Amino acid sequence: MRDPHQDPRRPAEEAAVLAAMDADDLTEALLLEAFEEDLAIWTGGISCVAVATAGGALHVAYAAAGLGPGDDMVVSPLAAPATVSAAAVLGARLVFADVDDETATLDPSSVAASMTSRTRVVTTTDDVGHPSEYDDLREVTEALGAVLVADTGAALGATYRGVPAGALADLTALSLAGVDAPGGAVAVADEALLDAARRFRGDRAGLHTFGLDYRPPAIVCALGRSRLRTMSRRRARRTELADRYGKLLDDVDGLRLPVRRNWVDPSWSRYAVRVPAQLRRAVVDQLQNAGIDVHCGHAPAYWQPVFVDLGYRRGACPIAESVYAEQIGLPLTPELTDDDQDRIVDVLRGALTGGSPGWA
Repeated sequence: MRDPHQDPRRPAEEAAVLAAMDADDLTEALLLEAFEEDLAIWTGGISCVAVATAGGALHVAYAAAGLGPGDDMVVSPLAAPATVSAAAVLGARLVFADVDDETATLDPSSVAASMTSRTRVVTTTDDVGHPSEYDDLREVTEALGAVLVADTGAALGATYRGVPAGALADLTALSLAGVDAPGGAVAVADEALLDAARRFRGDRAGLHTFGLDYRPPAIVCALGRSRLRTMSRRRARRTELADRYGKLLDDVDGLRLPVRRNWVDPSWSRYAVRVPAQLRRAVVDQLQNAGIDVHCGHAPAYWQPVFVDLGYRRGACPIAESVYAEQIGLPLTPELTDDDQDRIVDVLRGALTGGSPGWA
């Protein structure tokens, strides 16, 4: 694997971060503004409210939507812990809807069946980088006047029917994980929601509402701006690797490859294959024993101890539970070489066929 420390852009990046360490209040404010403008390039011009953490982006989005006690939020059980926790701490009741079996994104028909007059927010997640079915979700949420929130994970740069992530939902929580940078942002077009997001995030215009200071420090803004300049290159390499995985693994029995719908241009964060549930533990062990960093996805949220006393039970979302039982996320970092990928494929083949991988 290539050494990221040898990246020729690193000296300029380090200089920007070092300069930010000595930033005064005015410089810090200008850096924040510039960072938000750079982010908006990737959201099709939709305004962004930058925050210090990706989890903070969700908290800000929910607060801007007015989510609180007495409200329901419909969400995928495969969402990251922060996606559900941020809503719970605001006092909302979580309602879990099932996912699409092909893409593991929120199933609009399950959302429609889960909504009531109490539903204030529907949050969809694009965790592995494949966008949800936003047209169908919008139709469902608009019918009951609910706010559509997107948790894109590391899918910044993805598009759905030509529309970029950040411009597909009423509020979008963005992460910079795709460029290996801290922080995140909330993308929002509606002026009232944008103002609410900025006030909860914290600004310098006085205390007009109670919120939290989620403003990213100057160092995060400087590093984020620098890393965003590599976004196109990193996305292109991830796409290349995903396509290559597909060709190398297409003939492996018992392996389900991720689906890419024709109207979607994903920003893959990992290559999520599915294996028979009874084999997954053994396959994961073999991959990890070979030094391969795999990600098994998030367990259904309602399995977590914090939900046990709230009446949630296993079996509530059978497709989501099946996806979790079968899914293995293979590495998809831009630094991965073709030789690295060949080795991963070799180990996976051996694990599924019972043979010895060629590298041993």
